[in-house]
Amino acid sequence: MSQPNFPSISPPISREDAINQILASIAMEELGLSHVINAEGEKLQYILGTIPGLSGPPATVTDVLEVNESVRDVLNSTVQTQMFLNAKLQNALSSSVLPGPTGPTGPAGGPTGPTGATGEVGPTGPTGATGEVGPTGPTGATGEVGPTGPTGATGEVGPTGPTGATGEVGPTGPTGATGEVGPTGPTGATGEVGPTGPGSELSGLQVQLQGSSGGTVADGTNVLFDTVINAPTANIVYNAGIGNFFITQPGNYYISWWINTDGAGAETTVSFGIRVISGGGPTILSSSPAPVTTLQLSGSALLTVTTIPTVFSFFNDSGATVNYGTSPIQANLTIIEVT
Repeated sequence: MSQPNFPSISPPISREDAINQILASIAMEELGLSHVINAEGEKLQYILGTIPGLSGPPATVTDVLEVNESVRDVLNSTVQTQMFLNAKLQNALSSSVLPGPTGPTGPAGGPTGPTGATGEVGPTGPTGATGEVGPTGPTGATGEVGPTGPTGATGEVGPTGPTGATGEVGPTGPTGATGEVGPTGPTGATGEVGPTGPGSELSGLQVQLQGSSGGTVADGTNVLFDTVINAPTANIVYNAGIGNFFITQPGNYYISWWINTDGAGAETTVSFGIRVISGGGPTILSSSPAPVTTLQLSGSALLTVTTIPTVFSFFNDSGATVNYGTSPIQANLTIIEVT
């Protein structure tokens, strides 16, 4: 029996390369089988006339059966070849790799590296169970007395005791200082005119403002008296519409007035007076002390008339609107002719 003769391969190949060559040959054979199967399929298409672009005489039943028998034989052979290739592939894949000789020991490694940094401390573990209470120790020595605490709050006042006996009257004390003079009281109502005295004759005019309780008088305007109380002379005429007084006879005339006020807004004083409009003569004013609240302001003047007629009025000179008081009579003016 003859022995197989293996050809000499140069350069020699390793076992791994040989297995790779076998796997490549199996792949090439698989590719060849796929072409064979494809050709048999085209054979069936041709005999049936289903290949695009090809036409020929129609096939007979006998032709179809012969082609079918041929295709079946080829497919049977292909299946057997495929089984052989599968077995060949399994053998190639399961072949063990023969170990080669042990190589020489490699050189020793380098020096040991430095110790790594210490890692972070891990989280604290859970607290263990509380141990049993130990026996009670001996009583310690008594401590020193602490400092005295603060004094407590004063208690409530007790009930008043019974009244004691009346003591003897003490000596009279020194006389106290004289108190301040109180504010001037309101002017009293005008008294009745007395009988005419000997050697002189008095006549005049008295008017009042009674219908403006709580009203006002603007700055620079006349007080409009609305009530004539007495008018025994024809020498003095009053025009209630404009608040002017007309004197038509030369002579000396004594004028007195008072007015109840209730403040003047932001002003701290009020001021009223006689204003001579024609006939010559000064403006005569009377002003309140500061600050003004509610008061009765009064004044008087002696007017000598040489030019007739002489016209004057009683007006507000406060620099602001003045509120009248709420008394029944808000203002009064009296003129007495002295002859």
